[in-house]
Amino acid sequence: MNSHAYDFSMHSMLRRLGAGVLLAVGLLGAATAQTPPLYTRWINYTPANGFPAGEVYSVAIQGAKVWAGTEHGLALIENGQVQKVFTRDDGLAGYAVMSVAVDHATGAVWVGALGGLSRYSGGKFTHYTVLSSGLANDLVYNVAVRGHYVWAATAAGVSRLNIWTHTWRIYSVLGQPSAPFKEPWAYALSIGPHKAYMGLWGGGVVTYDLRQHTWRPYLDPDGSAEIVLYRNQGLISNMVSSLAHGPQSNTFWAGTYFGLSGYDGTRWHNYLRQDSGLASNFINGVTLEGRRVWAATQRGLCEFDPATHIWVTYRPANWRALDSGSAARLGRGEILITDPHGRQRKLETASSIAHNYILSLAFQGRDIWVATAAGLSHGFASPSRRIHYDDQNRLQPHARPAYARH
Repeated sequence: MNSHAYDFSMHSMLRRLGAGVLLAVGLLGAATAQTPPLYTRWINYTPANGFPAGEVYSVAIQGAKVWAGTEHGLALIENGQVQKVFTRDDGLAGYAVMSVAVDHATGAVWVGALGGLSRYSGGKFTHYTVLSSGLANDLVYNVAVRGHYVWAATAAGVSRLNIWTHTWRIYSVLGQPSAPFKEPWAYALSIGPHKAYMGLWGGGVVTYDLRQHTWRPYLDPDGSAEIVLYRNQGLISNMVSSLAHGPQSNTFWAGTYFGLSGYDGTRWHNYLRQDSGLASNFINGVTLEGRRVWAATQRGLCEFDPATHIWVTYRPANWRALDSGSAARLGRGEILITDPHGRQRKLETASSIAHNYILSLAFQGRDIWVATAAGLSHGFASPSRRIHYDDQNRLQPHARPAYARH
């Protein structure tokens, strides 16, 4: 990516607009590509409005309800207000809620915590632990619901509960049936109609065909977390933190602590901070919205459109000071747009996402909810706020060496 950036001062325009929201002006060209609608207004949930302090690990949507997993319990937001914060005093299995999944067929909310798996239904919690069920381990990092199965990624493998028969299966190195896990520490899940995608901490991605009952592992071909020998040679790193599958059963995206990888069933598409608009190689979460890929990174929330090769990053304008702890107050927001040629444009907004360290995200219609290290953020899209880029060479790859350091 080009090291230079095109920064445009927005202060005079912001003053003229009054509301402090940037009106993006198009760049003219024979062939143009638009950015997606930009999120220019944010509302943050912090202790100031009754939300738990500290990190927010996960967020899930249930109609008008927003469920957020935090380091101090499970928070429920409805109609813009914090309605309840569930803790162990309310029957939650553990304080640190790492994952939340909604069973839209039954209305039950499944909670993965550092303490076990919980089901919240009818105002009551039901717990599943190693001692009381077929859960592989009480450290639950991810939960997914598909049909009548609930999947849990734990520190000792993946457990699957059949909620109709109340029977369990454990997929791990020593499970029955055994799985081709290089490491048992399961961190990420994405369950499709035909395949289950499992992300392992140090063990790459393993897929399980739900009909054929066959396995396929995907590992970093060079076996090193420090270098990438070839740009699109395979999974970029075995340290997988998050997964999202596409509409086709053989496509998926993997967020790792050393970059972003996408597999379309035939080819790999890898992205690093050094050769794309990705804000950071350290990725905590990945989500798909249509064709667009969203990555929760330690330096902001990134949106990538594979069709146009345009990247958009959201973060506080003073993110470096927030990250280092030298700033205690949130200021304006920053939107960084990277075009297919590596050129960048920086925009400012009056409000900002709560922190640059992003852990996960979820969509509620066109709105977006973002879990950060300093609260939960609710973003509102502005369809008219767009940037046009000349992208007649948009399908050409960035000119980079054959190898690059993470």
